[in-house]
Amino acid sequence: MNFKRLTKQAAAVAFSTAVMVGAGAPQIFAQQKDTMDHKESYGISHITRSDMKEMIKQHGDERYTVPQFDPSTIKNIPSAKKYDESGNLIDMDVWDTWPLQNADGTVAEYKGYHIVFGLAGDPKNGSDTFIYMFYKKTGDNSINAWENAGRVFDDNDKYVPNDPYLKHQSEEWSGSATFTSDGEVRLFYTNREAWNPDQGRFGKQTLTTAQVNLSQPDGDTLKVEGVEDFKSIYEGGDSKVYQSVDKAFGQGNYADNHTLRDPHYIEENGRKYLVFEANTGTEYGYQGEESLYNRAYYGGNTPFFQAEKTALLQSPKKDLAAISNGALGIIEINDDFTFKKEMKPLIASNTVTDEIERPNIFKKDGKWYLFTSSRGSKMTIDGIDNEDIYLLGYVSDSLTGPYKPLNKTGIVLHQDLDPRDITWTYAHFAIPQKDSDNVVVTSYMTNRGFFEDHKSTFAPSFLLNIKGPKTSVVEDGILEQGQITIDENK
Repeated sequence: MNFKRLTKQAAAVAFSTAVMVGAGAPQIFAQQKDTMDHKESYGISHITRSDMKEMIKQHGDERYTVPQFDPSTIKNIPSAKKYDESGNLIDMDVWDTWPLQNADGTVAEYKGYHIVFGLAGDPKNGSDTFIYMFYKKTGDNSINAWENAGRVFDDNDKYVPNDPYLKHQSEEWSGSATFTSDGEVRLFYTNREAWNPDQGRFGKQTLTTAQVNLSQPDGDTLKVEGVEDFKSIYEGGDSKVYQSVDKAFGQGNYADNHTLRDPHYIEENGRKYLVFEANTGTEYGYQGEESLYNRAYYGGNTPFFQAEKTALLQSPKKDLAAISNGALGIIEINDDFTFKKEMKPLIASNTVTDEIERPNIFKKDGKWYLFTSSRGSKMTIDGIDNEDIYLLGYVSDSLTGPYKPLNKTGIVLHQDLDPRDITWTYAHFAIPQKDSDNVVVTSYMTNRGFFEDHKSTFAPSFLLNIKGPKTSVVEDGILEQGQITIDENK
């Protein structure tokens, strides 16, 4: 038998079969495990099981704990209203939001205003997920200052001639926005198709962009005057670098959690990029049971690898770990915001989780800081439970890595609250401030649709200090709900 022509997994199976002729079962299993063990990093950085295990020991450390908020002070966003399908004026849920940013990540000022885009919709309709624009005059940080300019896109905007994906859009998901050098507002977001396997549609997510045209009809309002240059950018390619939706679901197995969303725009040395949430493709450590034997995903020393691997193989989370291949991906785009080329993942979370969300990246003091939100309910690590919420962070001397975990393990923020607590927060987003070591962290508060009176809303922002490879929550650093800038000179 020529073992060189077999994959490691196939070789192990063949070897076990051969041994079975004249040996007992204990020998078979020991040899099979030894044969399948391997170490392959694929030339990218990883969120390891060892780091996540060590992170548990940092739970409760005030430096990494989301501040406690006074529930009696929390308000719905007054302007977050719309008419429902019956013509009734209702309060909307508002969850993931992102500011209009300059190329360096700082908040942009547009004609005396600050702007945030966000997902909003009817609390009683889970599929009512569209992008709205909120704005306020600079200098006023009250939640009452935020005005609602309404939906960015009209229902008919998606019918762009010759675009193969936009016309199938059913929802608008998270992204980012940049104020271009020529004074235009450029929005990036996720086009999400409907889930309808009978029609061959599996909720495809496509990175998408448009120029948002604004007017100022009087001195106190901004108005969305439509969009132009509306187009798809990227949807996963051939699944070699990033898993495509057809690769995930095309064979009729719907247990996987496919992600290709949350495009975050950045610039470096005159080039344009999008960093986004994805899953690894076939050439960068895909998924499957063989991944459970890859030491690169475990970290730690040899005894840790063997003990953790043995525990995982016997765990009820084994099958979930085998298909967990979350990644933060990156593509380069052209000056006209069209796709240019795929690049290898910045970091991956194979066997740990399938979902590392809302990548947020900026350069500070010559280093690149990369953040991502994640939920314990999606993870496969013993000791992390369904109520654990994280902002994870990584740092590199180069945009393309390698990335090392902040605070030794990657923990930046942790919260462990009952999801029915109105001060429950998620989708934490770190906004750099000019000439400051402090960043403003925004998020949304209150799970959508859980309460009659309390809607998902801007959470109180707070300050996070960054120095080299370390971060810490700033004591007494709680700000107003939805605040996105600070003036440390006052």
